[in-house]
Amino acid sequence: MKLRNLGRSPLRVAPLAFGGNVFGWSADEPRSFDLLDAFVDHGFNLIDTADVYEAWVPGNEGGESETIIGKWLKKSGKRDKVVIATKVGKWARYPGLAPTNIKEAVEDSLRRLQTDHIDLYQSHEDDPKVPLEETLRAFDDLVKTGKVRVIGASNYDATRLADALSTSASKGLARYESMQPEYNLMDRKGFEEALQPLCVKEQVGVISYYSLASGFLSGKYRSEADLAKSSARGGKVKAYLNDRGYRVLAALDEVSRAHDAKPAQVALAWVMAQPSIAAAIASATSLEQLDEIAKAATLELTPADLATLKAASDY
Repeated sequence: MKLRNLGRSPLRVAPLAFGGNVFGWSADEPRSFDLLDAFVDHGFNLIDTADVYEAWVPGNEGGESETIIGKWLKKSGKRDKVVIATKVGKWARYPGLAPTNIKEAVEDSLRRLQTDHIDLYQSHEDDPKVPLEETLRAFDDLVKTGKVRVIGASNYDATRLADALSTSASKGLARYESMQPEYNLMDRKGFEEALQPLCVKEQVGVISYYSLASGFLSGKYRSEADLAKSSARGGKVKAYLNDRGYRVLAALDEVSRAHDAKPAQVALAWVMAQPSIAAAIASATSLEQLDEIAKAATLELTPADLATLKAASDY
């Protein structure tokens, strides 16, 4: 598997990341272990989670995903084969990016993950109430003590990311080496207009989430009647059922036929082919689903394929 640089950091990641938001929700512990083993066997290494996962599930309180990953790391002995990425800032137990909050939250994440260091520790969202320098100094302390190797951000706009990078440079602090935005064929504008040029210029590696637009780009949702296939995603997917969405599905079908591939594979391969992308996050709840999306990493789209998909999804 050809690995990609994550920003200017020493971390190198495969182009497909496993979204750990399913662990402890739609994938129980035994299934999660099987999926993680298979993911590594495919040659991938980036596992993305957050301390808040899966607090939204009835009966959960948060931390379940990290706990399952930690148990798997201990049982499998594969800690040195994976890049563990988690996040802080959106869980009610540890809300925001104040230094004391970060210091306490990382200890809990390390305990649940059963590891002595986190490879990529990310701000889950911006916290405008806390000065950027305070947040970055807290992260810098974690890097200096070896508890965190690299830091990243998620859900920052271009202005705040630029300010954060400038602050790190001027103060000599660890900088955000990665950015995690929502990005896929249906959701392009928010990333492409300002964040993408900044990430390319500053060599910030991008890890896209919702890379399949909540499953819409798998092609299994083609009418409102299909929304019943997923009660959890129906509301989000419904917004894509419009002329533009149908154009994108038609383009995916066209390119898929040309490569004897699945729409989900083409949609992920498109993201992986975009400037600044280090990895695209996708989740699977069965080994069959994982086998399918894994093929996206070796699917080489032609310039004509990329042009067809871009034209269909232009905003």
